[in-house]
Amino acid sequence: MRMTLPLRIKKMIGGFLLIVLIAVYSLAAVALAGATIAESPWYVHLAFFFIGGFVWILPAMVIIKWMSTESA
Repeated sequence: MRMTLPLRIKKMIGGFLLIVLIAVYSLAAVALAGATIAESPWYVHLAFFFIGGFVWILPAMVIIKWMSTESA
């Protein structure tokens, strides 16, 4: 049996998940950068943070899609 949640509750849960995702992802990205590319040239840092700045969007899109759909 599938549990249905009201849209209002899904938005509250989704908002909380987005905040947690951004906090955890940003800390992980900075820690990974510090451990792996600390002594690299500036263009490696630029590429790392440019790509890393877009990667978090994929899980965020899944959360946003889930929280904006009506439960059937």
